Amino acid sequence: MLQSLLFVPTLRETPKEAEVTSHKLLLRGGYIRQNAAGIYSYLPLAYRIIQKIENIIREELNKIGCSELLMPALQPKDMWVESGRWDVYGKELMRLNDRHDREFCLGPTHEEVITTLVREYINSYKKLPLALYQIQTKYRDEFRPRFGLMRGREFIMKDLYTFHANTEDLDEWYLKVRKAYCNIFDRLGLNYRIVQADSGQIGGSASEEFVVLCDIGEDTIVYSDQSEFAANIEVYNLSEGEPSPDGKGTIKHAKGIEVGHIFKLGTKYSDAMKAEFFDKDQSKKSIIMGCYGIGVSRLLMAILEQHNDDQKVFWPETVAPFKVHIISLGKEGTEIDNQARALYQKMLTKNIEVLFDDRDERAGVKFSDADLMGIPYRIIFGKKVDEGIVELKKLADNTVTDVKIEDIDFTNFL
Repeated sequence: MLQSLLFVPTLRETPKEAEVTSHKLLLRGGYIRQNAAGIYSYLPLAYRIIQKIENIIREELNKIGCSELLMPALQPKDMWVESGRWDVYGKELMRLNDRHDREFCLGPTHEEVITTLVREYINSYKKLPLALYQIQTKYRDEFRPRFGLMRGREFIMKDLYTFHANTEDLDEWYLKVRKAYCNIFDRLGLNYRIVQADSGQIGGSASEEFVVLCDIGEDTIVYSDQSEFAANIEVYNLSEGEPSPDGKGTIKHAKGIEVGHIFKLGTKYSDAMKAEFFDKDQSKKSIIMGCYGIGVSRLLMAILEQHNDDQKVFWPETVAPFKVHIISLGKEGTEIDNQARALYQKMLTKNIEVLFDDRDERAGVKFSDADLMGIPYRIIFGKKVDEGIVELKKLADNTVTDVKIEDIDFTNFL
């Protein structure tokens, strides 16, 4: 794509409301813009990254047999009354009335809707198990939206629901989804921990959080320095230096951002909403459920928190908005610029995701904007073009090498 046609409104100064590094870089780099407290527009760079995160999620969930659907954000009060959550969810639930004075809410989650859908279909054990997920905008009227995309009132989330005839099948699927989550966060290049957690307002018998280690995190986790034991401090209020509950090592503390949460719901919602099926012995039973969430828009800032160097960004290749950034330091019509455009066209024919900075700007402006974009490979056309040489920079290891144009290996960018 030509950079002159890409909407990236970069800022030279950091807005006062930005307190943490990722929020500052997302605003300065023209990724997001605030419309109201906790409500943001995702501009082209950010949305390209979000789409790649979503596609990684889809690939891993589809691989284990999940099906994608899309449910409404606007949910009738009756469903929430039936589940028993209308009066207990709290002020975070955004409530509204239509023109006929019927009451609705904007969905912070979709247990009620999915249970209503499934109970009309599943009447026999033969239709179980079933796994359904969506990627959709959610709404929570947070008392104090903060840190940009960390805690918003409108955000993008992936929620998956599984349905089972018995607890053994739930346990099996729980582990399958848990492994899929590990694959997702590994592919996103994140340093994370899986911690025992409080099930909160979602409910259920057991849950675990996926926490990205980060100094600005709202969650404090306790973990062993010699084993895989880790838990939210709300579950295990352990001091640093205490023996680990599993008998291996001592306890350490760390801050983290929760990016995923998985639950064994059991029959909490199916009991309340009469979602039942006939088992092999023809007895009527409540469907057993699991619930699994990922904060998609929150991942955008979590990845950035772990992939920046103060004023510079370096996105993992799996989610970068483009793979290659070609920067021409020559005016339009010069040999430098003509050579840059020729390489750009060749890359397009090979289906390489390439951004060409064709703007009539000073070199300093181009490099400053490129640092905020964090595209993995940067090819700079400068004074050595008359020798057939360009500068190739790889952001992952911050290496810079001179390369002959004819020797550029396109397979590195596919």
